[in-house]
Amino acid sequence: MDITPQFAESMNHITQYGDGGFTISGEKQMGSVLVFADRVVPWDGVISAESLQACAQDTIDILLIGCGETGAFIVPELRAHFKMFGVSIDAMDTGAACRTFNILMSESRRVVAALVAI
Repeated sequence: MDITPQFAESMNHITQYGDGGFTISGEKQMGSVLVFADRVVPWDGVISAESLQACAQDTIDILLIGCGETGAFIVPELRAHFKMFGVSIDAMDTGAACRTFNILMSESRRVVAALVAI
C-alpha cells in the first residue's frame, strides 16, 4: 500500500533538509526559509514577530517553527501576537517541522513552516 502523501501540483512539499538548506518541490533552497503552500521566501532565522510577519499576512491556521537541531521555547508574547490573527504556533526541531508540514499540506491544511537551516 502506498502511503506517500499526495500533493496538488501547486503545493510545496519538502523532500530533503540538511547541509544548510532544503529541497522544496524539486528546488534547492539554501539557508533558513519560510515555506508557504505556493512559495518559498528566504528568512533570517530569527524567531520574532517582526521576522515572521509575512506569515501573519497570509490566511493560515498553523505556523510550524523548525528551530534547528532541537526544539525551542516560544515566548508567550509571540504566541499571543499570532493568536490575534487566529494562528497557532507549534515549535519543534527542523526535521520534525519538515515532516509535519508535508503531512498538513497533504491534508490541504492552511500551514506555513518557518525553517531554520541545519
